[in-house]
This record gives sequence, C-alpha cells and structure tokens, in this order.
Amino acid sequence: MATIHHRYATVDGHRIFYREAGPRDRPTLVLLHGFPASSLMFRHLLPRLADRWHLVAPDHVGFGLSDAPSVDEFTYSFDSLTDVTATLLAHLGIERYSLFVHDHGAPIGWRLILRAPAAVTAIITQNGNAYEEGLQPEFFTAVRDYWLEQTSRTEAGVREALTLELTRWRYLAGVTDETLVDPTTWTHDHDLLSRPHNDRAQLALFLDYATNLALYPKVQRYFRERQIPLLAIWGKGDPIFGPAGALAFTTDLPAAEIHLVAGGHFLLESALDGVVPLVRAFMDKYL
Repeated sequence: MATIHHRYATVDGHRIFYREAGPRDRPTLVLLHGFPASSLMFRHLLPRLADRWHLVAPDHVGFGLSDAPSVDEFTYSFDSLTDVTATLLAHLGIERYSLFVHDHGAPIGWRLILRAPAAVTAIITQNGNAYEEGLQPEFFTAVRDYWLEQTSRTEAGVREALTLELTRWRYLAGVTDETLVDPTTWTHDHDLLSRPHNDRAQLALFLDYATNLALYPKVQRYFRERQIPLLAIWGKGDPIFGPAGALAFTTDLPAAEIHLVAGGHFLLESALDGVVPLVRAFMDKYL
C-alpha cells in the first residue's frame, strides 16, 4: 500500500494543504483539482500511481483544507491561484513536472505552462477545458450573464452553484450508477464552500473565469508550437464541459490521446478502474 503524506506549507502568508506521495527522485506529476472540490478528489488515484511517480496535489486557496481568506485579504483570481501554486512548487524544489488538471485546475495549469513553457513535460486533462467548444451552454448561460453585468439577478443565478443541490448534481450528472459515488464527496465540498465569507471568494472566481476564455488562443498557440504530449480523459456525460472540449485538443495537437469515458464531471469517483490504466500507459510512455 502506497504511503500518502498530508502536509502543509506557508505560501505568501497562507497555509496551503497538499497531498504528496511516491519517491521524490521520480518524475513529478502535479494534480490540480477543480470546483468545488479539493485534492480529496485524487485520494483514490494517488495510491494507484505512487509506485512509480512523485505526486503532489495541493488545495487551492479558498478550497479544501487550505486557508480561505476573505476577498479583503486575498485577490481571488486565476492569476492569484497560479501565483500560489507556482510558489508552492518552488518551495518544494519542483522545477520540471507533468500536469493532471481538472475543471478550475485547467486554467491554473495553462497559466503555469505559459509562464514557464519548458517546465511542463506532459499534460493529462480530465474534463479540464481549453476550447470554447467544451463549454456546455445550459450550464454557462448563468455564468455568461454574470460576466456581462453583476446584478442581484445575475448573482443569484451564479449562487446556485454554491448550493448543496448543485454540488450533488455535479457529482451525479452523467453517472449511470449513482451508488458508485460516495455522498461524503458533495457534503464535504459543500461544508467547505459554506465557510464564512467563502461565497464572495467563489463569486469572484466565477467572474474572473471570463479571463480563461481570453487566454485560450495563447494556450492553443502553445499547443501548436510545442506539440506537448497530452491525454484527455473525459466523462462524456459531463453537463459542464462537454465531449467537444476533449475532441478539440486534436485541432492543435493531432497526436493527443482522447478517451471519452462513461461518466460525468468527476470520473475518478465512478470510473477509476477505467481511468487508471489510461493514465499509467500515458505516463509510462512520456514520463
């Protein structure tokens, strides 16, 4: 059984939680979680990879067991979350690594890549978007309305994403057998989302998400120029980032490996046994 370490580091005055596993002298895979989750989403994956690779999975500021300062104490933006992640990696002495990105973790990963293109050796994206084709209109209508104007009406639409009902929906939508998903996942996420002042932090990130779409052309140009190895494993029933987002990677990376898997947004909860062999084969090939 692999040993998983649960650690904290102080980064720019904030206490950051991260999970670490595997030999430090092996190639490193940095795993970046999405909304509304934390590194807890990787709890079953880490032991399945730690025999051969060094794994680091942090909780972003405002998520999981990391600090959740108010919007007056921290600027909640994807640039700021990237700053913290980059500083944490430097603190850990990690200079070259591969990425596993999901949801919110994807735009953080893309920023890391654009800041230091030579640092990242390969990418695994599990429902982590880089193309507008992947944005499901039914979900993003309320978010786009909020981008256009911040009113009580548009804010109410985005606030729905912070409810227990919508958090549960994120985990179960697109999953054929809902009994495979542990209910403590969405209750854990909702409890942490409900910390004092955290609602304003999450609203700030939803507003800032528009900057990720503006970044897509730069990310796509990076793909074309670098032809970095990429594996896209996608829950084909994801109501947030649809399968078109996975297939779009081949526009700029013809050699990208694309796998559409039965499941939803959180594949590691319902399709772990199908995901692990794909990840290990890709990492064997490129790490």
